[in-house]
Amino acid sequence: MPGPSIIRFLKNTVGHVRILRESYPGIMHWMIFWGFIICALATISIAVHEHLNLPTFQGGYYLILSFILNLFALLIIVAIVMALWRRLVTKPDGIDSGADDYLVLGLIFLIVVTGLFLGGLLIAITQDPWAAWRPVEDLISTWFGGINPASLRTAHAVLWWLHVTLAMGFIAYIPYSKLFHIFAGPINQYLAKDKAAQSMQPIDLEDENAEQFGVAEIQQFTWKQLLDGEACIRCGRCQDNCPAYISGKPLSPKKLTQDLKNQFRAVAPRLAAFQKAAKENKEEATPRPLVPDVISAEEIWACTTCRSCEEQCPVFVEHVPKVVDIRRNLVMMESSFPAEAQTAFRGMENNGNPWNLGWKSRGDWVKDLDVPELSANQDAEYLYWPGCAGAFDNRNKKVATVLVQLFKKAGVSFAILGNEEKCCGDSARRLGNEYLYQTLARENIETMNGYGVKKIITSCPHCFNTLKHEYPQFGGNYEAIHHSVFLNRLIKEGKLKPRKAVAATCAYHDSCYLGRYNDIYAEPRKVLSAISGIRLKEMERNYYKGFCCGGGGGRMWLDEPLSERVNFKRTEQALETGADSILTACPYCLTMLEDGIKAKDLTEKIKTKDIAEVLWESVQ
Repeated sequence: MPGPSIIRFLKNTVGHVRILRESYPGIMHWMIFWGFIICALATISIAVHEHLNLPTFQGGYYLILSFILNLFALLIIVAIVMALWRRLVTKPDGIDSGADDYLVLGLIFLIVVTGLFLGGLLIAITQDPWAAWRPVEDLISTWFGGINPASLRTAHAVLWWLHVTLAMGFIAYIPYSKLFHIFAGPINQYLAKDKAAQSMQPIDLEDENAEQFGVAEIQQFTWKQLLDGEACIRCGRCQDNCPAYISGKPLSPKKLTQDLKNQFRAVAPRLAAFQKAAKENKEEATPRPLVPDVISAEEIWACTTCRSCEEQCPVFVEHVPKVVDIRRNLVMMESSFPAEAQTAFRGMENNGNPWNLGWKSRGDWVKDLDVPELSANQDAEYLYWPGCAGAFDNRNKKVATVLVQLFKKAGVSFAILGNEEKCCGDSARRLGNEYLYQTLARENIETMNGYGVKKIITSCPHCFNTLKHEYPQFGGNYEAIHHSVFLNRLIKEGKLKPRKAVAATCAYHDSCYLGRYNDIYAEPRKVLSAISGIRLKEMERNYYKGFCCGGGGGRMWLDEPLSERVNFKRTEQALETGADSILTACPYCLTMLEDGIKAKDLTEKIKTKDIAEVLWESVQ
């Protein structure tokens, strides 16, 4: 259905919703954009009036359009001054300035100024009685007082040709400049996927004719992925909000996009020759491999797939799928990946969990809790999916235990799979091991479909996102519910009643896979707001601008330099609020933040908890 695409286009091209998230550059761009629109409308009106003899540039319409045109011409000049100030004085880290930028700004400035001077000359020549409707041009006309009309007409003719030459030259230059985004950007906004459709696309592993899995060379990306590069305006917002870049890693989403665009532009004219050479089995049959010739492996493995880059991008460039596609080639075609990933892969393959702990111990955490397994209670309304963290990680076992107690207190009908549950495969897929992911997914789906599972509650946002959006690709269609949403529902229905006050000043950390991936921001906060005594202090980077814990995209299982750890950065941001408790609703985030607190030797002063644990303190 085109409806969401049209709405996205109108909101972000016409309404500038994302661009205006940052006020200074947003307002600057808004003034230039609408100035362009008004100038184009005026030019079309004049052309229609002159060449088709239609009354489009006279009467009340002419006066109103003239006034608006003067106003926005002035705004464009102000915006250009703002742009130059930003490039020459404030110089934010994310923005780069080249000759192209200054040439574009200079051309726009000259076109607008010559247009205003043309209007001023015309008023001085004709003594237009309605000149007050063109206040800027009327002011300029006063500068020509005392000059004879013949000289004014000559000046007007010369300036008109200069104005037209600049305007035509500018239009011709657009495809070769960064201004090409005025065409590619809106198209990219229209074609962007909504969040539900942004899940990783599966590979047909049973295709016997497939010769390539993932992306090794630039031409193997889809045309939409290549369009991203043309739409990118190099504003740097992706880079400014990338946890990998901020923590000192070599990855910059902006640089990645530009490197891919430049490689495509370099290769595109020779693709036909490459294909011909390939048929003839010549050595020059392929373009340069993306890794390591265009992009370093360190860049590719630094990504946490948090999607902050995509959330901030005004033209909806999709960075994460490209990273995963390149990882797929490295893992499945070249067997080139960090050594630590092999341990996680082996654990998921042999024991159904990345810790590589014995699969028979998966249900041990619940032995003393009297929780039925689905094999013995197929009438249970909900399947509780603790995930690998809830089943094997000692810290997150406590969260899973608390959730079981909350469900029992609320009278929820639920059961678990026990040893039949396996890793959902999220980390395998994000690390590029699509084969392992599909193996795990198909086995889990076969098990759940065999029991007729319809509703699943999970405390892991990664499991939640995978079960909700990616298992349907293989026939696993379930109503997946994150525990923050479910607990909030139980509170609203009166099945859980927080009574005991919990005195704590809390900073809540938004999980990327809960927030940016699934727009779940309000429910965890509603759970906390229902508990008396809780004082919530928001971090500067919160909601859609939340900062990743560093564990997503399979990074949970990879080594990271001690001085550049993403979780340390996030821990520091939480501590800046002055909170005595850091709360989250994700097992990865809980682990990463707790490690950050331990590294700062603050475990006695600062508590890290899941929101379910705080709720349990209040209801028990």
